Amino acid sequence: MNIHFIEKETAYNGSQLRSHFILNNTGLYGDGIVAFIGPCDVKLDHMVDLEDVIAKKSIYSESMLHFIVEHFDMDLERMVLRQRLLISLIQTELLDQLDQKIVRRGDDLYLDEYKLTVSIATTTPVSCVIHTGININSNNTPVLTQGLNDFGINPQAFARAVMNRYAEEIAGVTKACTKVRGVQ
Repeated sequence: MNIHFIEKETAYNGSQLRSHFILNNTGLYGDGIVAFIGPCDVKLDHMVDLEDVIAKKSIYSESMLHFIVEHFDMDLERMVLRQRLLISLIQTELLDQLDQKIVRRGDDLYLDEYKLTVSIATTTPVSCVIHTGININSNNTPVLTQGLNDFGINPQAFARAVMNRYAEEIAGVTKACTKVRGVQ
């Protein structure tokens, strides 16, 4: 599982949710998770979540920590489960650093009525991908949000911790699959 933090500020508009984004931006082949910091402005023409398209809800944040995950298998259900794993790992990292009640509802995290994340999983012609973003600041967002700045959390250190947790979980799942014998 490749891990990489992209140092260059990168805006996210939805077009980054595609096959080989990680390869094209890091030179790393295969399954991976990358993180980067940048604004988020997803208009309806790049929206993958059809619920949001129907409701005509765009996504906007002046500053967000973005995670892109790519696995080279074609199982959307498995990818949605990985997406929820990633959200749970982000929740765990937040809970380790905060004395707040962060709640996961599906594929998003909340603190009371404040939304902390956006997330989607989908397929490409050769892989499955996830985008998860967590607000860094909560200025001018279209819904009530809080971000890492509100909690005094360093986004880059947070990103590295989450990516390491994700890679460890995926390695653990792989090992668990290879250490059992089949039963009749």
